[in-house]
Amino acid sequence: MSQKLKAGILGGTGMVGQRFIALLENHPWFEVTTIAASPRSAGKRYEDAVGDRWKMDTPMPDAVKDLVVMNVNEVEAVASKVDFVFSAVDMSKEEIKAIEEAYAKTETPVVSNNSAHRWTEDVPMVVPEINAEHMKVIEFQKKRLGTERGFVAVKPNCSIQSYAPVLTAWMEFEPYEVVATTYQAISGAGKTFKDWPEMVGNVIPYIGGEEEKSEKEPLRIWGEIKDGVIVPATSPVITCQCVRVPVLNGHTAAVFVKFRKKPTKEQLVEKLTSFSGLPQELGLPSAPQQFIQYLEEDNRPQVTEDVDYEHGMGVSVGRLREDTVYDWKFIGLSHNTVRGAAGGAILCAELLKAQGYITAK
Repeated sequence: MSQKLKAGILGGTGMVGQRFIALLENHPWFEVTTIAASPRSAGKRYEDAVGDRWKMDTPMPDAVKDLVVMNVNEVEAVASKVDFVFSAVDMSKEEIKAIEEAYAKTETPVVSNNSAHRWTEDVPMVVPEINAEHMKVIEFQKKRLGTERGFVAVKPNCSIQSYAPVLTAWMEFEPYEVVATTYQAISGAGKTFKDWPEMVGNVIPYIGGEEEKSEKEPLRIWGEIKDGVIVPATSPVITCQCVRVPVLNGHTAAVFVKFRKKPTKEQLVEKLTSFSGLPQELGLPSAPQQFIQYLEEDNRPQVTEDVDYEHGMGVSVGRLREDTVYDWKFIGLSHNTVRGAAGGAILCAELLKAQGYITAK
């Protein structure tokens, strides 16, 4: 155990914080040694602070039950106990920006699930299979912050995971116009049906801020580093609608694509099933063996059948067919709190460790 890196969870009592804790149980590289949350939880045993609000479908790990929750605002005290932190704090965007940079300035790397720093020009926003090279911008960020090892890295929004990897696999065919509608699970709002009974049998055609993220964040992932900042790509153009549906876990996307080059279905499917990246090459602990699976059945992917593909770290695609207005259309599915949130951030941390950015203090 002593050789594992010591990880802290900022915002450890919320749903994403809980997911971090569940996924990090028995992790080969990282050990959760510190949990920090709001002042109202500070000083309590973790099990007592969470109480009846444990929302995972697996039991709370014994290793964290007796950890005394620290005050997330006591940055120096928390930072002194860890090698790096995962951030899932529930604060305003400006407060999140400030506290994540405060931790970074204590020479503590921050791997964040939050959106606050996704458009900070020298903060990498990474899907490790797609744009691992963006981590190089950290060197420029450290100069700005005046740090030797402290920095902030983020993962993108959960909504894009079911289609951005697919479009990435098809880039050689030059997709240039995309229409996507996402059907998003309630856990994306940090809720269960017990918390949100109004969602049972209901559809809400609005999720604040989600459509802009869904349209713009893929372009930043496909961008490049120039003069110490990440410059977003300009194509393909994406327009999106985001709808909340009565599903607990799993974001589904219905997507239409126009290509400059005209691929066959066989070519598109082959590109999906063979697509991999640095996590697969390095054999990172949380990396799916096969990132994207293609399902031939007309009624797949389905949340109940496919959301846990590759332990929730893979993407499932089906119903790829020619369209009468666009060139091709498909359905994508990803697990929003695993690949789309905590699991995606853990994979980023594994990549950062493999690249030498996260080390023992």
